[in-house]
Amino acid sequence: MKIQVTADLLDGLVLALLNREDYYGYALTQEMQKAISISESTMYPVLRRLKKEGYLTTYDQPFQGRNRRYYQITSDCEQHLEQVYKMWTDYCGRIIVDGL
Repeated sequence: MKIQVTADLLDGLVLALLNREDYYGYALTQEMQKAISISESTMYPVLRRLKKEGYLTTYDQPFQGRNRRYYQITSDCEQHLEQVYKMWTDYCGRIIVDGL
């Protein structure tokens, strides 16, 4: 059985990883794949949307003659991430209490 990953959960996972350190797109996708099945074609629209919403910023770093675009959370994201953590904790608590 496959469990559907909602946009909110996907956003939370991406932001939680980026809260630890900055990643370039491919490396972030690889890190996400340790937790869920996700492709680059799914990841990049998520990153663009989070950037548009003001939760991410980008910067480029040269690597072997090319640029890697790194993603970094913004100060606005920190407050949003606290809300995501609270929602996740509440959700997990309900699952445990309800005996699921």
